[in-house]
Amino acid sequence: MRIGEIAALVGVTSRAVRHYHHIGLLPEPARQSNGYRAYTVRDAVLLARIRRLTEIGLSLDEVRDVLADDAGRELAEVLGELDADLARQEREIHERRQVLAVLLEAPLTSDGPLSPALAALLENAPDTTSPAAAKDREHLALLDAAGDGAGSEVFAALRPVAEDPGALALYERLDELAEAGTDDPRIAPLAAELVAAVPDEVLAVIPEGEPSATGFGRVLLDDYPPAQREVVRRVMEALALRVQGRRS
Repeated sequence: MRIGEIAALVGVTSRAVRHYHHIGLLPEPARQSNGYRAYTVRDAVLLARIRRLTEIGLSLDEVRDVLADDAGRELAEVLGELDADLARQEREIHERRQVLAVLLEAPLTSDGPLSPALAALLENAPDTTSPAAAKDREHLALLDAAGDGAGSEVFAALRPVAEDPGALALYERLDELAEAGTDDPRIAPLAAELVAAVPDEVLAVIPEGEPSATGFGRVLLDDYPPAQREVVRRVMEALALRVQGRRS
């Protein structure tokens, strides 16, 4: 094979092959009488391994160390490892397509794509122009995107809360605290009512260690102005105590 052929076979550019030669990562193959480099299957296997290692984030120096450990192995062993790696990638692509198919079946919104569980939750929620409700929706979308499917049970359990028209009044009261200070007397009673509005069914499916003022909870708290943040902080602490009480 010539340089263009091996580059096309492996899925890199001829320039990348020349660069790997230049830094000593890919040994120069023997040249034919006409001066062209003559690449073998082993060269292609090595080049493919370099490509895969760089794709997963290894630096070229780290790739060099990995390849040094591979020195002396039989070609069949290396090919088998590459085949196993391809099989793994095929499985991952298949799994991603399955998830994508489910997402495409769900209603597409400006927040989307959303998981079917969150799409169903938001679809049944009453319409509102409340800024606090819009922020809550954004937080749910973030949990949906970052939760690796763990939020599905939570979203399903939240359906009765989202469909309750009384929840809109609580959002409106939270909106009224947008410009308030942390000593506002409305904070404590609103936090207590929000905690009481969360049914035990939701607590039963909250992941262990949540709600918490660290990690995702910290991101959520930082998104609110002072008085609203104090309400949400109190709600998180009270819910954490309720969860702990259920599991002790």
